[in-house]
Amino acid sequence: MLNTPLSKYKVILASRSLRRQQLLRELGIDFEIVLMDFDESFPDGLEGENIARYVAGKKAAAFKELIKKNEIVITADTIVWCRGKVLGKPADASEAAIMLKELSGTTHEVITGVCIMSFDKSVIFTETTKVTFEGMSEEEIFYYVEKYAPFDKAGAYGIQEWIGMAACSHIDGSYFNVVGLPVQKVYAELKKLIV
Repeated sequence: MLNTPLSKYKVILASRSLRRQQLLRELGIDFEIVLMDFDESFPDGLEGENIARYVAGKKAAAFKELIKKNEIVITADTIVWCRGKVLGKPADASEAAIMLKELSGTTHEVITGVCIMSFDKSVIFTETTKVTFEGMSEEEIFYYVEKYAPFDKAGAYGIQEWIGMAACSHIDGSYFNVVGLPVQKVYAELKKLIV
């Protein structure tokens, strides 16, 4: 870990996402993983970044009474926003294929809400990346779903997998946000929080 004021804190990542864990590890931050079952529901009427912000804050609220003075908790939620609606994690192969058909030939937004909370401070922010997919055939969609089983991913895809190489023609914004965590912004906000 970098020898910064952050090294005085125990950093807790509240996420099951292997991609988030890997990205934070590669950022050089030592952290502990705490797994909780979160309610990721949100009120009707919320749209886009307000959904991701709301759910990330809701996850952090579960730690409000538990956090100690030398701890920092990071929670996050990623959604795919396409044609005015949320594409969450698909329940099965059929739902994954439907989502990918919807994303085919469009530009959509990948939005991650992040909450970083210490004992006496917290910040919630979002990062939005626009992703353009070229048109995909049914055969290509079924190939991807069968081979990669993207059921734990918002929008039914991982940009770092085959579909990112074969279908993604343009990204406007943070690539790492699409993978699962806007690490540059997380790092910047962590530094601000501990000043």
